[in-house]
Amino acid sequence: MMMLLMLVVIFIAGLTGYSAKALSASGAVAAIIVGSAVYLGFHSKGLVLLGVFFVSSSYWSKYKSAAKKTMEEKLAKGGARDWRQVFANGGAAALFSLLYFFDHSPLWVIGFVVALASANSDTWASEIGSLSKTNPLFIRTFKQVEKGTSGAISGLGSMAALSGSLLIAIISIWLFKLDLMAGLLIFLLGFFGNVIDTLIGAFYQQLYVCNCCGIETEKRIHCGQPTTRIKGISFMENDMVNFLSGLIASIMAICIFRFFFPL
Repeated sequence: MMMLLMLVVIFIAGLTGYSAKALSASGAVAAIIVGSAVYLGFHSKGLVLLGVFFVSSSYWSKYKSAAKKTMEEKLAKGGARDWRQVFANGGAAALFSLLYFFDHSPLWVIGFVVALASANSDTWASEIGSLSKTNPLFIRTFKQVEKGTSGAISGLGSMAALSGSLLIAIISIWLFKLDLMAGLLIFLLGFFGNVIDTLIGAFYQQLYVCNCCGIETEKRIHCGQPTTRIKGISFMENDMVNFLSGLIASIMAICIFRFFFPL
């Protein structure tokens, strides 16, 4: 009965996200799948942490959205998350939850938590950092570039990234009864996931140019026409970068806890 009730709650949450235009139709379906997988492994505790990520990141995505309109022309993502974005940010967490369902190792808890800390850190950095009064620095050249450029950093964005990871770490300590050392490592590794995202974005993420207006963008279609790829690996688009950065940070966390801080 409890499982059925929670599945209904997850379904309603997906519909609510769609109604609030935080999720597209495909994004709502993906969110229901991710939520169900998280509930299988970590039950209500996992859903609370997933909810903190989703609600907070959705809030910052909508915050001063009018000021972000120009930047969205460069980004592959829009205001409402589709299924690719949902799996990119929640897929790794869902994977570790399913692993925990079959094997109750505390290492999967660490993987789950760090995956969400990394996703929250990256989302906060992107959404809040885009509101910086100064243009960010591209880490390959340390020259100023337009806001929304993958691989660029700003002071405001870095502070937001630290805050996003810290929030997940603090709530994880409370939910999963972790000690302060574990919480500190989760915080640092969650932030490091954002750093990995920035590095992959700068060196390997694909970038296109619009043949009509000349803007550099992550979109394959712009001004109604196919764009031309000018940088990056063909399959390394923004959602893949997000998924890999969270997964790498989680695997690093699991290895550190496995060999140096056994739980």
